[in-house]
Amino acid sequence: MTYAPIAAPFRADHVGSFLRPKFLLEARERFQKGEITRAKLREVEDRAIRDIVKFQEDLGLQGITDGEFRRAYFHIDFLEQLDGVKTEGGITVRFHKADGEVDFAPPVMKIVGKVRHVRSIQGEDFDFLKSVTTRTPKVTIPSPTMLHFRGGRAAVDANVYPDLEEFFADVAAAYRAEIRSLAARGLTYLQLDDTNLAYLCDSKMREMARARGDDPNELPRRYARLINAALADRPAGLRVCIHLCRGNFKSAWAAEGGYEPVAEVLFNELNVDGYFLEYDDARSGDFAPLRFVPKGKIVVLGLVTTKLSRLESKDEIKRRIDEAAKFMPLEQMALSPQCGFSSTVHGNEIDVEAQAAKLRLVVDVAREVWGGI
Repeated sequence: MTYAPIAAPFRADHVGSFLRPKFLLEARERFQKGEITRAKLREVEDRAIRDIVKFQEDLGLQGITDGEFRRAYFHIDFLEQLDGVKTEGGITVRFHKADGEVDFAPPVMKIVGKVRHVRSIQGEDFDFLKSVTTRTPKVTIPSPTMLHFRGGRAAVDANVYPDLEEFFADVAAAYRAEIRSLAARGLTYLQLDDTNLAYLCDSKMREMARARGDDPNELPRRYARLINAALADRPAGLRVCIHLCRGNFKSAWAAEGGYEPVAEVLFNELNVDGYFLEYDDARSGDFAPLRFVPKGKIVVLGLVTTKLSRLESKDEIKRRIDEAAKFMPLEQMALSPQCGFSSTVHGNEIDVEAQAAKLRLVVDVAREVWGGI
């Protein structure tokens, strides 16, 4: 059976980031040492982005990203360009791997002034991406929740924001301004990357939130209101998806747990068109939470892992799609890798050939299951 084509997200899609090529990593290191200018670094980034765009197009993908090649971290590079946001030394988080554990301490974001959007953040990057692809360019940005969950109330200066609702309102307004700017430039496909709704599926993370005074049962609704406010002015032609991630650093993750604690809110109170959900192993739980997905929304099943080089079989992926179809209609599904291949500049511990093979698998299975991509 052939299913009708869908607007973004596409039947075969990708979360966003790709492994950085060696020449780009070397240029970034030279820039940090002051050996080349930012303009020269951008020239190298442009070259790398042209290559990764061609790679995606040659595979047949319809939604095209720039691989997040201009970023060191999927979230910080964007958020620190908002007025009022400051980054400082990191708090160590223990990430888990298939063969052990790794500690990771990315910079912590704190709110030290009124949050304001003072310039286009992704505009020039989107303009370049749009100029080098004939497909649908997709921009990925961090979810607005990323400014709250990690530090909670303590990360927001009480002298600046004695009332947290004012903070949330300012964050939403800043996002609306950026989204309006991108839409005016022609953006039709936007993705919000959110670890926090997924972290609220983890019993340890929920307890951590409770210990600092947050209600883990209320936070998903508070975050849904924040995200909806951020998207309030989007034009009708802009498709928006959200990706839920349990952490992605050097093939390691930070959280575990199925989507049940957030599913009703996630699928019915968030005003988005689609969801990229991790489903590559047991830590993401079963497919039962998909029973809450309403008509008209697309769930992109992240059944192909970006954390391990082992290539899944077509039969394995199709079997899991059939399992998911017991809880929601097949025509409302799509397929992707479970996360990006390089959410930080460090990259996951797989090679470029495995990256290509996994995306090729996604495209091939999508064609066989839905009759197209």
